[in-house]
Amino acid sequence: MKKNLGKKWFIFCSLFIVFCFFSGFSFAAETAKFGSVDIQQLLNESDAGKKAKSDLESLIKSKQSKINDKEKTVEKLKVDLEKQTSILSADARKSKEDELEKQVREYQRLVQDSQADVKKKEAALTDAILKDAKELIDKIGEQEGYAMIVEKSMVIYASKNIDITDIVMKKFNESRSKK
Repeated sequence: MKKNLGKKWFIFCSLFIVFCFFSGFSFAAETAKFGSVDIQQLLNESDAGKKAKSDLESLIKSKQSKINDKEKTVEKLKVDLEKQTSILSADARKSKEDELEKQVREYQRLVQDSQADVKKKEAALTDAILKDAKELIDKIGEQEGYAMIVEKSMVIYASKNIDITDIVMKKFNESRSKK
């Protein structure tokens, strides 16, 4: 009989704990404030994002100009070699072919280096924006009592009224203009 009473008491306590646990969740869910931010929109449409995009485009144009110049040099050497193949001596032709191969390797290296430079610059610009945005989002979360702010693309469904991207972008632009 004592075992039966102990068992009933254990079940009662367990159910009570479970009930309290779940009722605490429902209470917390009613008062918790959630938000979502579209980071991609922030990167593309914020003042800092637009400036970063402009800086990146300038770098790309500069690199592309150098690549185009090198490509023209390679093409000119190739055309000259094709035209002169029949009149050049074997040594002269070999020398021109070696020069062409060297220029092609330099061209390929320039393309690879340029791509790496652009990727590195893009990462640096993006990281700087994301770092500042995260600090601002943390600050907004604390000041305005959010329980959680998530990245919008990571959420399957969220009500439109929890999207705080515009608020974050406005404050982000204000904070960046002061720097």
